[in-house]
Amino acid sequence: MIDDLFSSALDPSLDQTRPLADRMRPKRLKDVTGQDHLTGSEGVLTRMIEAHSLGSMIFWGPPGTGKTTVARLLAKETDLAFEQISAIFSGVADLKKVFEVARARKMGGTQTLLFVDEIHRFNRAQQDSFLPVMEDGTVILIGATTENPSFELNAALLSRSRVLNFKTHDDESLRLLLSRAEKFFGKPLPLTGGALDTLIQLADGDARAALTLAEEVWRSARTDERFDEHQLQTIVQRRAPIYDKGQDGHFNLISALHKSVRGSDPDAALYYFARMVDAGEDPLYLGRRLVRMAIEDIGLADPQALLVANAAKDAYDYLGSPEGELALAQACIYLATAPKSNASYKAFGAALEFARANGSLVPPKHILNAPTKLMKNQGYNKGYRYDHDEPDAFSGQNYFPDKIAHQTFYEPVDRGFEREIRKRIDWWNMLRHERKRDS
Repeated sequence: MIDDLFSSALDPSLDQTRPLADRMRPKRLKDVTGQDHLTGSEGVLTRMIEAHSLGSMIFWGPPGTGKTTVARLLAKETDLAFEQISAIFSGVADLKKVFEVARARKMGGTQTLLFVDEIHRFNRAQQDSFLPVMEDGTVILIGATTENPSFELNAALLSRSRVLNFKTHDDESLRLLLSRAEKFFGKPLPLTGGALDTLIQLADGDARAALTLAEEVWRSARTDERFDEHQLQTIVQRRAPIYDKGQDGHFNLISALHKSVRGSDPDAALYYFARMVDAGEDPLYLGRRLVRMAIEDIGLADPQALLVANAAKDAYDYLGSPEGELALAQACIYLATAPKSNASYKAFGAALEFARANGSLVPPKHILNAPTKLMKNQGYNKGYRYDHDEPDAFSGQNYFPDKIAHQTFYEPVDRGFEREIRKRIDWWNMLRHERKRDS
């Protein structure tokens, strides 16, 4: 019994109380699956080890892609002391202790690889505390994050580190991993072919999730029992898609939805819309974004787009789920298939920039009202021409301040309703030129 306990301490894979994913951690870098661009024979990390040149790095990628495992293996294969902390549970005092231990090791001739999980959760000051120990070689820092380092990490920290992307596992790498699990476990997964496909789909690119689901299947199966797709989903329930409504998953999908609408691809737009709804996104947030798309990317090319988007948002607010979501989906299709123009969006930006650059210029007096005798005496409203009394209901008079020439901000495109607007503006410009020539 004592020998068994001692063996388990030396080899975690023998400890039956540990999760399967932990017991199956690769013991060599080349055994890591799904990250060949990093750990394969021609991978970045493999080349670093061969060159005996390991620097500080940020591992960026989704959960279950092997960031922690790779950090441990790097320390093992380079004979570095390994320290691991989590930004969720650690503070300044913990960091100081780790740095003191690393300095003592360095004096003894051993460098420390410090692995910081969820490094993006440290605040700016805490992130800055790594800089001195990175610069003097006390530690080689490897930070792991699921969030975009550009937004979450200090520029000074990023400038001293190399960012490496960990990819979501594809179906092939998950199948390889499950095959290894069968060998490790000593028996095949009790699943039909269709159920195995379903399990891989439920894992959603997360190796840890795939092994956890597999372990649950093995626990649930009786002798010689095999589960089909329906039975599998009953046993393991349903794993929520990887999606954090406040972080990268949220922003990535809303960006994909917006660009699919802008790119006039209703199928892709519906796909991303459905993914966000399925992941629990607030439908009213999606409704507000659809309104924004109608304004920014369709504009006056289809003036009905804004009405449709607003109506869909109101319909959801009135009906709730799930009926109201259909109204939003319908608006999503309408916007994706509508003619596109950002002319209004660009015109407003240009006008805003021009207004800020030219200060508080007074409008020309002839278009200002003159409610008092003093204002009339100063020329307010003098010479104003009431357009409805003019030929074609158009006077062609100047409306810009006297100190600036007539400006053009709005340039309608030759699509949708803006094609008609373009004709009107061209006609008014012609009349304006004629009136100015004849005056």
